[in-house]
Amino acid sequence: MTGYAAGSADLARGRLAIEIRSVNSRYLDIQCRIAEELRGAEPSLRELVAARVRRGKVDCRVSFGANEAAATAASLNPAALENLRRLAQEAERQFPGAGALRIHDVLRWPGVIAESPLDDDALRASVLRLAQQVLEEFCAARAREGARLGESVAARLTEMRRRVAEVAPLLPEALAAYQAKLAERLREALGSADDERVRAELAVFAMKADVAEELTRLAAHLDEVERTLAGGGAVGKRLDFLAQELNREANTLASKAAGAKIAECALELKLLIEQTREQVQNIE
Repeated sequence: MTGYAAGSADLARGRLAIEIRSVNSRYLDIQCRIAEELRGAEPSLRELVAARVRRGKVDCRVSFGANEAAATAASLNPAALENLRRLAQEAERQFPGAGALRIHDVLRWPGVIAESPLDDDALRASVLRLAQQVLEEFCAARAREGARLGESVAARLTEMRRRVAEVAPLLPEALAAYQAKLAERLREALGSADDERVRAELAVFAMKADVAEELTRLAAHLDEVERTLAGGGAVGKRLDFLAQELNREANTLASKAAGAKIAECALELKLLIEQTREQVQNIE
């Protein structure tokens, strides 16, 4: 299921921002893009998301921008500068033609700008506190989408029930017509009116063409889909399984179809089931 939420918080050292978004996926895949100074909060953030989300490709982005006061308090690290100067002199001896370091290069060298260390515990707590708020909004957005998908599935269930109900009254007439046609062909093939042989062949055909069991199972599966939708919660995987079972029964119904109208109903039923399968794979 798709979803999106974002939030931010002002801390003593800067501004913390979190963005969570997801796209459809049959399984849970959490990707985290976190600022280096916040990397220690990643395991807890993953656990927090996994506790609330069951399916989807989830992208979590956590950024931290130092405020002006923190930037003003920064100073140069003499030890790092001296080490960089020594390395530059050594590099010049090895590569006489190389250009000299620029101020921009010096300031970007790791450790040259000295800042007071961040309180990792406090920062981690701030990340998780904000993440919980953003996650609540994110889950609410996914729940709204899930409700819309549930309505779409329910509408297709109604259509499936109508197709299943159309098949049952067609069976006696379709079987009688097909049996009469089959009996005539058998008599022509046998070259005689061997009624006993014809009746035996018709009995075998009637057993193979009987779809009462398939119709019963289809109705039972549709009832289970409705109960699952009404129950709420993380139902996507169960609905996916039920859609596969519905498709299996619809395939059998189509293969046993004894008339054009029954075959047409079976094919329309298969189309509705396939549409439903596409939807439930997006439901958590």
